[in-house]
Amino acid sequence: MTKKICAYEDNEGFVCNEHANESGLCFWHDPSQDKSGPKVKEKLEQYVRSGEQTRGIILKHADLRQVNLVNHHKKQGFDFSYADLYRAKLECAHLFNIRLDHASLMKANLTAANINCASLRDCNLLGVRWHECKIENIKLGKELRQQRLAKVANQKKAFDDAADLYEQAEEIYRDLRKHSEREGLFSLSGDLIQKELTVRRMRMPKFSFKRLGSKIVDVFCGYGEAPLRIVFISIIMIIICASIYTFTGLNYQGNIIAYGSDKPILENISLFLSCLYYSVVTFTTLGYGDFTPIGHSRAVAAIEAFTGSFTIALFVVVFVKKMTR
Repeated sequence: MTKKICAYEDNEGFVCNEHANESGLCFWHDPSQDKSGPKVKEKLEQYVRSGEQTRGIILKHADLRQVNLVNHHKKQGFDFSYADLYRAKLECAHLFNIRLDHASLMKANLTAANINCASLRDCNLLGVRWHECKIENIKLGKELRQQRLAKVANQKKAFDDAADLYEQAEEIYRDLRKHSEREGLFSLSGDLIQKELTVRRMRMPKFSFKRLGSKIVDVFCGYGEAPLRIVFISIIMIIICASIYTFTGLNYQGNIIAYGSDKPILENISLFLSCLYYSVVTFTTLGYGDFTPIGHSRAVAAIEAFTGSFTIALFVVVFVKKMTR
């Protein structure tokens, strides 16, 4: 009699060579099989160590407390991509360097588990219990699964579905951010709060002052987590204002200096450098008084001075916030 092989095959072409039961799937890939029993943990550990296919296995409600799924002495951890661990009991589990890309940990209990260096790209993390869980160097990818699906829903004009998915993503980021703060992982916490507030912005009305204000704060300082953005924007503004002063003119010791197409190139370059100097002292509100604005330059100088004082204060606040962590 011919041995019937498990019919599992995932989106990336991985197949399972385990013996199939009547459903056409093996014990691990069959969603109808009950895996909540006390012996599942030992059975899973043996299955994993034997080198069989762990991608896409179904472990809903499985009792995996203190399970050891660490691939010792190997650079790559065990691959549980596309696995379903919905409401799995993973308290005190050893999951170092495990790969759970495209998997589901929805409402799983990871209390006191170790998932350091785990890959969780496109993994469903909604409702996970993170209490005392070790999460150093986890890899979440650029966006959560809910964010990706929300974008698809928006393209299909299913706006209510998109709003619900963005709300789920915000909840996941918030839970992870709070847990990372408790664990002292402030760099991860800073990255998560940026993503949390970005997702929150996506839930706001598309054309609203509230969403626009949130976007401006993000661009200027990454919601208080990117002080170098402030420096970069400051440099851009200084150069733009210097270019405007070059054409609108400045007063220097009673003489009006401004760009002229009939002037030598070196003289116009020297003029721009002088305007750049004036732009710097105006932005920083030093105001030495050797150059003074005229005509339209006055309005530009007033705007630059106001913006500069605000931007410098913002940089100090954001920088101190980052350093005191």
